[in-house]
Amino acid sequence: MKNKFFSTFVACLLAIVASGVVMTVLSIVMFAGMLASFSTTVSPVAAEANSILKIDLSQPIVDNPSSDAMGGFDPLTMTFTEPVGLLDVIHTIEKAATDDNIRGIYISADNAVGAGIATYEEFRAALKAFKENGKFIVSYADVYSHGSYWLGSVADHVYMNPQGDLSWHGMASQVMFYKGLFDKLGIETEIFRVGEFKSAVEPYLLDKMSPENRQQMDVLLGDVWGNIVGQIAESRGIDSALLQQYASELSVRDASTAVELDMIDGLKYNDEILAMLAEMSDRDEEPAFVSLEDYMDYPVKGTKKHLSKNKVQIVYAEGEIIDGEHEKGKIGGTALARELADLVDDDDVKAVVFRVNSPGGSALASELIWREVSRLREKKPVVVSMGNYAASGGYYISAPADMILADRGTLTGSIGVFGLMFNGEKALHDKLGITVDVVRTNPSADLPSPFRTMSAGERAYIQHSVEQVYETFVGHVADGRNLAKDEVLKIAGGRVWSGISADGIGLIDGFGGLKDAVALAAERAGVADDFRVVGPQGEADPLMIFVKMMGRRISALFGKETPMMMQEYEEMMGVLKQQGVRAAMPYRIEIE
Repeated sequence: MKNKFFSTFVACLLAIVASGVVMTVLSIVMFAGMLASFSTTVSPVAAEANSILKIDLSQPIVDNPSSDAMGGFDPLTMTFTEPVGLLDVIHTIEKAATDDNIRGIYISADNAVGAGIATYEEFRAALKAFKENGKFIVSYADVYSHGSYWLGSVADHVYMNPQGDLSWHGMASQVMFYKGLFDKLGIETEIFRVGEFKSAVEPYLLDKMSPENRQQMDVLLGDVWGNIVGQIAESRGIDSALLQQYASELSVRDASTAVELDMIDGLKYNDEILAMLAEMSDRDEEPAFVSLEDYMDYPVKGTKKHLSKNKVQIVYAEGEIIDGEHEKGKIGGTALARELADLVDDDDVKAVVFRVNSPGGSALASELIWREVSRLREKKPVVVSMGNYAASGGYYISAPADMILADRGTLTGSIGVFGLMFNGEKALHDKLGITVDVVRTNPSADLPSPFRTMSAGERAYIQHSVEQVYETFVGHVADGRNLAKDEVLKIAGGRVWSGISADGIGLIDGFGGLKDAVALAAERAGVADDFRVVGPQGEADPLMIFVKMMGRRISALFGKETPMMMQEYEEMMGVLKQQGVRAAMPYRIEIE
């Protein structure tokens, strides 16, 4: 027994040492690569004559691309992604439309990264505007997802591999419920909420959707899917009812039927597409592609960058709202409030575009942000641009703006709050034999405790807090939207609305994307003819340049697959760690 212990110990020690050596060698190799990379001058890429702008849908598009050099690296999956900003994409497409060297756009629609509905909608609108300049768009894929087909359908020519596939069967929203798991573990759940549609707590309370939740999801998905079908119908010249029928009857069985139903223009292999693009751009052998990221920073010949003193500042609120400082992918209430406060007395900032892409979170953090948006509005125009989500806490922080623009597929509203607590006393005792005892100076000194059942008085105490936050939330919406409280209560109750429905009930002022919000903010500030847009991104540092150059090689080595359950796990663990009253929406709908 003793010898086995020591042999195991030595083996483990050697493994640790070996892994350390491997990591050291990798670090040296990467550092050497960095030095070699910096020996070459990095500069924007010009588009030569008769070029084609290539847009690869496998590249993530986000509202606010991180300036953190390692922000796109996920050590858990060993993958690296280099996201680009939505506004940068739109401006690049606009630039290509007027660049004589760019003949058209080629959309490579394979391996499309699932994106939010609003992101795709704004992206698609920019492509549609590009066509008005008389230039072509060609879309090609081995496999089209719903999202990549929606985007690609705007093209003049939509092609697919002869053995390819087009997904066309509609949208669905799937919710995972944990009540049965908690019952088996012996964990009791304490639920506090206001609003019959506030369904964020349902996975811990029920084993299926409530009638109210199913009702709102039916309407929500109907709005979003109907908008997508309508846009495809317009681009392809197919009746919307027929497209709905194709989805319901699973009519698109293979590549050939996709052509027969006019959803695809033809079937070609990749080499045939390249030959066709070469001919369309008047080149003898092969097309000259310039990638989106390479062309993005290149100034078109004959244009000058005008550095106006009048700034329209974009402030991004992207992710779950949490207390304190920012965390990766999350909005720190204290940090964002501080950023907004700094703009109040900045005379060079004439207007602010507040881009909100959040399902909500902490009610207290939302209140801190709301206060600074309200103060900012007193000094200069504030226009909210809603992204994929601006619901619950996301709507809370949007309410005081002068104007609110949203996309048709934006999920918004969800004016409601909840509190969620867990009692693991029975689970600890029955499963692990652990008991907990406590000494208190007062009956509720240990509130909230995860090791005992709450009293009726304690439940009433917490429910009062939840109702008070709800009352404040409703009041903020009423004031910000110039509505009576009774009117707000009719559309509140935690119900989630699409941008289409929100426009009809006064939650938004109209449809438009981030670019439209910038133009509106400049107009309201009286600087429409002389302004420049500024955002939070700083200049790229050398490390950022290096990581961008090495990123694709890292991804090629380790692959792009991410465990499907990881997001579900992280969200559940986030809920278990939550404290205080929450204003959050449970849905994250992406089109794939």
